[in-house]
Parts: sequence; structure tokens; C-alpha cells
Amino acid sequence: MGNLKRFLKYSMIGVSTLLFDLLLLTVFIDVLQLEYYFATPIAYAIAVSINYLISRRYVFVGSARDMKTGYVFFILIAVVGMLFVTAGMYVLINYFSFYYLVSRILVAALAGIWTYLMNFFVNFKLG
Repeated sequence: MGNLKRFLKYSMIGVSTLLFDLLLLTVFIDVLQLEYYFATPIAYAIAVSINYLISRRYVFVGSARDMKTGYVFFILIAVVGMLFVTAGMYVLINYFSFYYLVSRILVAALAGIWTYLMNFFVNFKLG
């Protein structure tokens, strides 16, 4: 699979799981009344786990890593992404008064590109 095609597939999956992440975030904040700095990492962790399962099957086919080891690496990469997302939201909400969903969407693109590159070059080692 070509790199551009792989990136586009990953992006489509990423947008889908981001929408799910936003739905969870809304439920956690607006319905369950959690603070965004608790709700964000929880929603992110659930969405990124789903992203792993789908990406493993449709994007990173042929990885030399087994499913369990790949998931551990994926989660380690995702933790850095989660810290970036939560910190980015903190800055946008507290210093610029952005709405939490707008903040989450703005930081999603950078976090998504970083996690893709780390998974492509470090975790799944495809070329």
C-alpha cells in the first residue's frame, strides 16, 4: 500500500474515531458533569483504543509486531498524544476562552499527525 493511501485511510479512521471521541467528551462533560481535564483523557483513551483495532486491520496490515505488543506501543504513543491534547485544551480554554469542543478539534490535527508518524515509523515499521 502506498504511503499516501495509507495516510488517507488512517485519516478517515482518525476522523471517525475523533467524532466518537467528541461524542464521549460531550457526554462526559455535559451529561456526567466531569471537568474537561478528566473527561478529555478518558474519551481519548477509549477512542484511540478503537482506532488501534481498526487501523491495525485496515491501515497497518503486515506489521511485524504481534497485536499485543503493537497495542502496548500504540498506547505509549497515544499517552504522549493525550498529554498534548489535554495541555492544548487547557491553554485554549483557560487562556483564550475557547469552547471545549472547538479546543479539542483544533488540537486533534496536530496530535493525529504526530501519532500517525510515530506509529508508521516506530510502532508498525512499514515502508
